[in-house]
Amino acid sequence: MNIFLDSDNIYLRTLERDDLDLFWQWFADREITRYSMGMLIFPFSKAETQEWLERTLHDKQVLSLGIVEKTSDQLLGYAGVTSISNINRSGEYYIFIGNKGSWGKGYGTEVTRLIVNYGFRSLNLHRIMLTVFAGNSAAIRVYTKAGFTEEGVMRQANYREGRYHDVIVMSILRPEWEQMQEIV
Repeated sequence: MNIFLDSDNIYLRTLERDDLDLFWQWFADREITRYSMGMLIFPFSKAETQEWLERTLHDKQVLSLGIVEKTSDQLLGYAGVTSISNINRSGEYYIFIGNKGSWGKGYGTEVTRLIVNYGFRSLNLHRIMLTVFAGNSAAIRVYTKAGFTEEGVMRQANYREGRYHDVIVMSILRPEWEQMQEIV
């Protein structure tokens, strides 16, 4: 196990092949994947989940980290930064918490702050953006607490469960993040 980042209640580690069964279980649960943006529209077979995990483990252009609760040492989900542009110094944040028992406990805020800090301090990013379903009010609260600002709405940009859904674009810029660091 390789601990990458750590905070009060969770740590972030590299993903491992042994994580396969948990991801397969999570990806097959429509309640868990309800607000997932791209690939998790349809339940994955175990083979498809294994292919996804192998691609994720080998993709050096994406930061993908397992979220682990410190007290139980249990994997809760994964998060990271994708679409990293060295020219624009930007990236896109994502988070997936598959363990339903961990929802609403503040882990999302903790993980988001950890990765945003890493993005600005270590990846030298200027802008970190994300997309979120307009109806996912819990996630929007988490992102707002972490300093993200709504940039706009992509109207009916995602088709899920027989209808189109609006998607909100949010971002945080380095100067905004730096200002937040001064307050703390």
